[in-house]
Amino acid sequence: MFFFDFLDNILSAFHDTSWLELSAVAFGVIQVFLSKANKLSNYYFGIISILLTISVYFDARLYAEILLNLYYLAMSIYGIWYWKFKSYQETPITNCTKREWGIVIAIVLGGYIFLYSSLVNFTDSDVPFLDAIVSSTAWAGMWLLAKRKIENWILLNISNIIAIPLLFHKNLYLFACLTIVLFIVAIFGYLKWKSIKSSTVFS
Repeated sequence: MFFFDFLDNILSAFHDTSWLELSAVAFGVIQVFLSKANKLSNYYFGIISILLTISVYFDARLYAEILLNLYYLAMSIYGIWYWKFKSYQETPITNCTKREWGIVIAIVLGGYIFLYSSLVNFTDSDVPFLDAIVSSTAWAGMWLLAKRKIENWILLNISNIIAIPLLFHKNLYLFACLTIVLFIVAIFGYLKWKSIKSSTVFS
């Protein structure tokens, strides 16, 4: 009975989803497919999705995730410039060293302390703990992703698994479902990178 009540609440929430959230998710999905196809235009759709997402998160008082999306925005602009004007040389996939793990811990803890204290003292956030931990672990994951470290998928999925109930709590059901998809994609991403790393080692 509880499951059907929960499902009914979700379906009702989907019906009441704002056009901003629908549009943000739609552009985000298009961006994922274009990125998979290695198309530069993925960044343009991504930027639109980010701007719409920031508006939705502002209404939901998810301020730390707004900062995270501003980082995504900066990286998207950088990505357009990089694709157009710089050559690309692939960095090999490797595991984190002890020093890099230390940096990861510093990013997570430092980012969490900064975000949590900022949210508590300067905003009306009602979920400062979860909002801060989602963003700080994602920051660390993105740093590892840029360095082609296989553990980036682990950090990103720690962020995702915390973000999913947070987004449901905020009635952002489309974003929650999209995050579930990203969680699954990250699992396959980890397995693929592990396979690539292994084949490189033994080649």
